[in-house]
Amino acid sequence: MSRKTVKFRASRTKNPQNRLSMFLVSMVVVFIVVAVAVKSVDLRKQKEYYTQQIEQLDAQLAEETKRTADIEEYRKYTQTKKYAEEVAKDKLGLMYEDEIFFRQE
Repeated sequence: MSRKTVKFRASRTKNPQNRLSMFLVSMVVVFIVVAVAVKSVDLRKQKEYYTQQIEQLDAQLAEETKRTADIEEYRKYTQTKKYAEEVAKDKLGLMYEDEIFFRQE
C-alpha cells in the first residue's frame, strides 16, 4: 500500500463527522432491533392466545358434534311405534283394551 492510502484511511476514521454518522446509523440499527424484539414478544403472546382459543373451539365443536348425533338418534326414536305408545300412556293416559289398570289409594 502506498503512503497516501494509509493517510486516507487514517483520516477517514478520525473525521468527527464520520464518527457521528456511524454512531447515528448504529443507533438506528439498535432501535430497529429493539422494535423487532418487542413486536416478536407481542406476536408470541398473540399466538398463544389464539392457540388456546382454537383448542376451546375444537372442544366446543366436539361437544356440538356429539349433541347433533344425540339429537339425530332421538329424532329416529321419536318416529318409532314404541315412542308413540309411551307418549300415549304417559301424557294422554291411554291404554290397550286388554291391559289392566291399578290405582293406588
